[in-house]
Amino acid sequence: MVGELRAKAQIRDTFGKYVDPRIVAGLLDRPELTDAKGSRREMTVLFCDMKGFTAFSEGMTPVGLVNVLNRYMTVMSEPVRHNNGIIDKYIGDGIMAFWGPPFTGSADHPGLACLTALDQLVSLAAFRTELPDVIGLRRGFPEIDVRIGIATGDVVVGSIGSEQTRNYTVIGDTVNLASRLEGANKTYGTRALVSEMTNRFVANLVETREIDQVLVVGKTEPQRIFELLGRKGEVASERLALRDAFVEALEAYRRQDWEDARAAFEGCLAIVPGDGPSEAFLGRIAQFHAAVPSADWDGVWSLAEK
Repeated sequence: MVGELRAKAQIRDTFGKYVDPRIVAGLLDRPELTDAKGSRREMTVLFCDMKGFTAFSEGMTPVGLVNVLNRYMTVMSEPVRHNNGIIDKYIGDGIMAFWGPPFTGSADHPGLACLTALDQLVSLAAFRTELPDVIGLRRGFPEIDVRIGIATGDVVVGSIGSEQTRNYTVIGDTVNLASRLEGANKTYGTRALVSEMTNRFVANLVETREIDQVLVVGKTEPQRIFELLGRKGEVASERLALRDAFVEALEAYRRQDWEDARAAFEGCLAIVPGDGPSEAFLGRIAQFHAAVPSADWDGVWSLAEK
């Protein structure tokens, strides 16, 4: 018995560095959690990706790049684990994580994912300050940032793969949507976007603002998407004022009142200069002056990028 316990402890320690420790525990102690048959559950999925990684990595030695990436992944993974999330995989410089039963409560996972995203943004600021010491340079490297996408909905969860190699993971439209939202930050100049269902569950926990109604690649129904602003009671007053002004600008845009919309989005920029979504909509309005949308235009924007 002692020998078996030692063997299990060694397995946990070794494979816990490659697979989330709770997945390892499930494989060893509760194999029904990782049943190959799979099951359908409502969960929340997060994708986090480094912005500007290509420019950042150019000119770095392989050893230096691996050191920086390992430190970056450590810093960005800690909020996931602190908020009871499961790190599904690392994809280059990106992280995929999920929350939901049996690892977290059925009502808790959207909020935990959003708190993770906010903690990651704080952790990134700390990482930037230590980056010169990690790289060994005081200047001359590009500033890094992150893009985060979060979606809540039905997924299929289970051990998926071949007879030789399997991965305990989640698949489905919700996973795809979270990935698309991470990419959509490029369009709007934002850092963290969440789905409509996620936003519905976290209204009493965090502040958000509606950004747009979009049709993402691979979906047939439009989705309202929201920017994650911060925890309740911790968002600066000008950001809340921007959100209120943005609501009016978005309404004018959707009724195709281009002049009012343009003035309203310019008013948003007066509140917070450089606001990415406001600049994105002003760019669209300039396009619509040259090519007016069709009569059946419903205000939905198609996101071409994955």
